[in-house]
Amino acid sequence: MAGTILIVEDDETSRKIYSAFLEPEGYSILEANNGTDALVILEKEEVDVLLTDVIMDGMDGMELLACARNLRPHIQAIVMTSQRTPAAIIGALRLQVCDFLTKPFEMEELRESVHTAMDCQAIHPVQIISAKDDWVELRVPCDLKAVEPIQKVLSEMHGDLPRDTREAISSVFRELLNNAIEHGGKLDPTKQVEVKYIKMKRTILYSIKDPGEGFNVEEVNHAAIANPDSSPFQHMEVRQEKGMRPGGFGIMLASQVIDELIYNEKHNELVFVKYLDAANGENS
Repeated sequence: MAGTILIVEDDETSRKIYSAFLEPEGYSILEANNGTDALVILEKEEVDVLLTDVIMDGMDGMELLACARNLRPHIQAIVMTSQRTPAAIIGALRLQVCDFLTKPFEMEELRESVHTAMDCQAIHPVQIISAKDDWVELRVPCDLKAVEPIQKVLSEMHGDLPRDTREAISSVFRELLNNAIEHGGKLDPTKQVEVKYIKMKRTILYSIKDPGEGFNVEEVNHAAIANPDSSPFQHMEVRQEKGMRPGGFGIMLASQVIDELIYNEKHNELVFVKYLDAANGENS
């Protein structure tokens, strides 16, 4: 069996649709229509992933998750809501959810979200240093599996931005965090990368600091920025020879889609900035 999922949703039709979609994937499915019933199930059953609505009568999804963690400390969670507010997103971040699904969502999004949550089982916990809607600060284990859940939750903080801007920021963040974990942290999950997200009136800023010794930008032949014009994908061969994951486009991607990227002297900490039009939330 692939794992057990508890679906908590007060709309019976939606709950049955989710169950019917996920069961053929090999999961054991349990259902509850409110938080109180869900806790009764959690007291009796081993559950790997809690998939819960946020807005429900009585106990809401966030209260349920907090109680669920007392019963099952290692349970992973996905929250579903039609209200993508900073407060809801920050609440999800504080409770270390694996994903945040905004209703209505596609079934394929649900499938990917559950797969991610199941993978979260072996990840060292992310430490929440600050979880304000304008200042999020995290300590992320140097495990590549930690990247996608964090990226998904943080991308929800950009919900008021145009889609292309949102996707650009998210792509740059993902690749640069991958780099920090892989090269700075050497994929050692006992080490951590420090991540900050700061939202100002006209600026979105990310800071990523890894635990490594930094690098010389002239010696990164595994990165796309080192490729000669005559061989734009040469770094991919280098990465394959070194047994590295596909990628290496982080610095090049950042230079193309965000407004500023700077490193400290050691090159183990970076800051990238996207400027916004304060009037409508779009690129300046």
